[in-house]
Formats: sequence, C-alpha cells, structure tokens
Amino acid sequence: MSSVKIPKKVQDRLVLTLKRYQPIVRKLAERDISEADTVTVIKDMLTDIFGYDKYTELTSEQQIRGTFCDLAIKVEGKVHYLAEVKSAGTSLNDNHLRQAVNYGAHQGIEWIILTNAIMWKIYRIRFSQPIDWEEVYCFDMGALSGRSGDDLAKLFMLCRESISTDALQEFHRQAQILNRYVLAEMLLSDTMVGALKRELRRLFEGVRTSEEELRVLLANEVIKRDTLDGEAPKAAKAAVKKATTALAKRQQAKTAAG
Repeated sequence: MSSVKIPKKVQDRLVLTLKRYQPIVRKLAERDISEADTVTVIKDMLTDIFGYDKYTELTSEQQIRGTFCDLAIKVEGKVHYLAEVKSAGTSLNDNHLRQAVNYGAHQGIEWIILTNAIMWKIYRIRFSQPIDWEEVYCFDMGALSGRSGDDLAKLFMLCRESISTDALQEFHRQAQILNRYVLAEMLLSDTMVGALKRELRRLFEGVRTSEEELRVLLANEVIKRDTLDGEAPKAAKAAVKKATTALAKRQQAKTAAG
C-alpha cells in the first residue's frame, strides 16, 4: 500500500491533521456522543483531513425510495462515496451497511464508508444477483502513524485528490490478486508444481516423485484448507484461469505478428 504516490502537499496535510484529530477521536467513545454529533465530527474530518468542501461536496440525509443515507460525498456532480455513520461508542458490523447498500444499489454507487469516527471500514458493492458487498480495507483512526507510508496511504485513498487517480480502484484490484486464495491456486498450477519437482530433483539426488503426488501433498498438508474450499477460492480459480487465458491470447497474437 505504501507504493501509493501521495503529493507532498497532501501528505503534509494528512500528517498535520492526523495529529490534531487523534486525541479527539480517542475520547469520543468515552464521551458516548450521539450519532448526530458523530456525523458533525466526521464532516469536520472529511473536510480537514480528506480535503472535501463541507458545504458543496458533503451532503446529509440523501433519500431514495424511502432509504436514507447519512452522508454522500459528491464531487463535480457525481456521488463517489456513501458514508454510513454510527455513534462513536457503537461497534461496527455488516448489518449497519444495509441502508447504504440499498441506497448505493439504486444509485449505482459502488463505494461505502462505514464509520463511527474511530474505526473506518471501506466496502465495495458488488452489483450481482443478489446485491452483495465486500470489505476492501479498514483502519483505526486513533492508531494510525503519520510516519507510516502504509497508514498515510489508507487515508489518501479516501482523499478528494485521489478521486481522479483511481487509487482506491487500483488498490482493490491489487487486493483481489495479492491474496492467499489466488496464491494457493497458483501454487497448485502445472507451472509451479513442475518447478517444485525440478528443484527437488536438483537438490536431492535420487528423489523421485510425480507432479500429481506433489499436488496432493500441497493441497492436503501444506496449504491451509480454507484457501481451497468455498466461494473465495472459487473466485480465485476463475481469476487465475481468466489471466492464464488472456496471457495465452497475448502470446498467440505476438507470435502471429512476429
């Protein structure tokens, strides 16, 4: 995440405002402030930390088909984020997302921020049947460090300045690839199992094994079972297959052109 490029001016703002707001958010839960007061604090944070204009880009209590959304972040006429806000003392969970998901599904808005000013969770709506969502990343505002590139990147991806760069979209794409499910699927591929077989024979003279035997050992005794069974592994298998097919087509096209 630290590979995200943050403009110097924005980085300076993030470091300065993080230092200013951290003592405030750490005390919010102790004070047990109301949801309405939490919304007020979050508006200030979205303005001071994240760079939005409080009066033209932050809209409260949007309503569509009887469903309300606490905050909408709207830049140049387009809503980029919906924010579902809970009181600072509330522990966040997926059930809190339903109103924002319903709103976003009707409006075609894919990004949701669920926050109580302390914890910030960023979700992406999947416009499938039925409508679903996934958590992309989260952070504790009170625990971030202004000296950590990764921590500042977590803030920057929600900043106004990042909207034109698609930083959040790119991070999400990377996260879909760089995860244990995709890596587990790749470890069981013909290429990787073949490379493992060759390396075993190179290092240990006289060792004989088959690729199938190695694949069974990897699946049953090396790789964690939950990375191979379920919806996430199924999606990883599809992603690897799609990437493999695309690579083969590019190679064919290159050969034909050459």
